[in-house]
Formats: sequence, C-alpha cells, structure tokens
Amino acid sequence: MTAVTTAAPPAAAPVLMLRDVRKRFDGVRALDGVSLEVGAGELVAVVGPSGCGKSTMLRAVAGLLTVDGGQIAAGGHEVAGPGLNVPPERRAVGVVFQDLALFPHLDVAANVSFGLRRGRGQGRVAEVLALVGLDGVSARYPHELSGGEQQRVALARALAPRPAVVLLDEPFSHLDRNLRTTVREQTVQVLRAAGATGVFVTHDQEEALAAGDRVAVMRAGRLEQVGSAEAVFHRPGSTFVATFLGEADFLPGRRCGSLADTVLGPLPVTEPGSGPCQVMLRPHEVGLEPAADGDAVVTRTEFRGASVLHHVLLADGGTLRALLPHTAPLAPGTRVAVLALVEHPLAVFAG
Repeated sequence: MTAVTTAAPPAAAPVLMLRDVRKRFDGVRALDGVSLEVGAGELVAVVGPSGCGKSTMLRAVAGLLTVDGGQIAAGGHEVAGPGLNVPPERRAVGVVFQDLALFPHLDVAANVSFGLRRGRGQGRVAEVLALVGLDGVSARYPHELSGGEQQRVALARALAPRPAVVLLDEPFSHLDRNLRTTVREQTVQVLRAAGATGVFVTHDQEEALAAGDRVAVMRAGRLEQVGSAEAVFHRPGSTFVATFLGEADFLPGRRCGSLADTVLGPLPVTEPGSGPCQVMLRPHEVGLEPAADGDAVVTRTEFRGASVLHHVLLADGGTLRALLPHTAPLAPGTRVAVLALVEHPLAVFAG
C-alpha cells in the first residue's frame, strides 16, 4: 500500500477536517481511509482520474451521502461520525454542482436567495451578486445568461449563506477550454475576496496546479499526496503522482549520495542514498542538440503549436521526451546529444 505524503497541516484549527473517512458501494472502496485538513481561507484542489472517489468525498462532506466510518467536521462542528449524520442544510457547507443545478423557473435573485432564511434575502443577494460581478442581472433567468454568468450565479448562491466551506464539484467542466480558464480565474478571485475556505474537485491537472493553494492527488479512494502545487509537481511521492500531474519519464541510474549516475551523466536528486534508482525527468527539462556523432536519435515528433514534443531513443535502449520550441524542431532520424536542463534536484524513486 502506498504511503500518503502530506504537507504540514495548517497552524490554526482546520475549518474542514476529514479523518479516516470510509465509504463502500457494492463492496468497492470509494473512500478508503481519507484524511484531510483545510485551513481558513485555503483553497484545496482535489485531482485524480475518473472513479477515484473525489466527487464521493465532496458528497460525503456536503451530507449528500452517509459514510461507513471515520469523522468529518466543518466550521468547528462534527457533522459525520459514529452515530452522527448532520443533514446537509445544517452543515454550513455551500456546494457548486457540476451541472450548476440552477432553477430554470426562478430568476437570478431567487436562485441566489434559495438557501437563505426569511428576512435575510434581499441585502445579502445584492452583496454576493456584486461580489461575483453580476450586479445588474438579478431579474434575469438562467437561460438568458452565458455559461460563465451561470457559473457565477451558482457560486453566489453557494456563498450567500456564509458557509464555513464552499465545495465545487468539477465546476468548470461544462465550459469550453478558453472560457474555462477565464471563469476559473474569476472564481478563484471571488473566493479570495470573500475569504472563503474552499475545496474543488477536478480531473484537469493544469487546473489543479494553477488554482489550488494545495493539491490533493487521489487514487482508488485514497489520497496519495497532499502538498503545494510546486511540491507535488517537482517532488511527487509516487510514480503515479508524477505521471498524473504531467508528462514524466524515468531514467535508470544508481544513487551515490545526492547524485545519481545515469546515461546522461550525474544528476542531482531530492533524496540522497545508494543503490539502483529511477530519476524523473519531464520533457521541458530535456534539451537536444543535433550531433552527427550523437548517441541518441529522434524517433518521432508531435506538433503542439508553440512547441514540439520529440521522442528520443537513447544509447542504452531507453526513451525520453524533449519539449522544444516550434521554431527549432528536429526531424525524425536526426542524431542528437541529450542534455538534462536542470538547476534543481530531481525526484527519485527506488529502482
């Protein structure tokens, strides 16, 4: 079983806490001992492949399903545990669903005020609509709004009751890529401005790295690694995390202290040691120079617009990928010298 690597928990008492949370569906472990703490004002991105349990985790926090074991606390109050299952409306948790779940027969103001107590509606609705930049659309209906505007209405509705935690389940998946980036940036800005504590689920690695204060990588119902975007990307705790959060190749070598001897020469590694190892290299860390006597050869290329991905066969029979500018592509069959373009220690795994 893979050990979970976690960043140090927030210094203050967490706003959201999951401890050893478990859930089965027909014998399948959807949540297999999930533990996570989220601090005040923190935004945590939960990322993983389809079916890994990330949406199940959010539904458990929201109270939309009961858990089989473990504890959940939100806003300093336990909401799920042995013999305890607080209803969703009493959990101080706001949710932005994947399909947004706006009521088509209600205007924007009515959608936003839906979860508010009587007498608190009008002023708070105006406040959160101003926060999300939709001051002038309160009388419109969802079908009269753009996809990005609908997203902001759903976020305003989640924020209106002043929840302890805002949960966002694949919140941008229904948008095209260009609009998704814009709406994601707007959503993060709104959450920051509101001082909200948030957890959002995504299958998009780039989205998770760009938006989360911390990133939680999930696999088969377990959190494999939780840490800053930089930590999980540059110092992944497993080969799964390494390959899920971006393209990665693994170069065989032998550790000698803080260096590893490889076919590319000695490379600095994050964990000193001795013996066989695998050193992670990402394509942007690999350089190629045409050389008639080079001991590697470009086997194929992939055009990616601003860059070209080169697949390279090394002298020892291994392969690497190199991402180069589109202005300097190397044709398949070109003999090359391969360089490791690194100024930081590389992640290393047992060989």
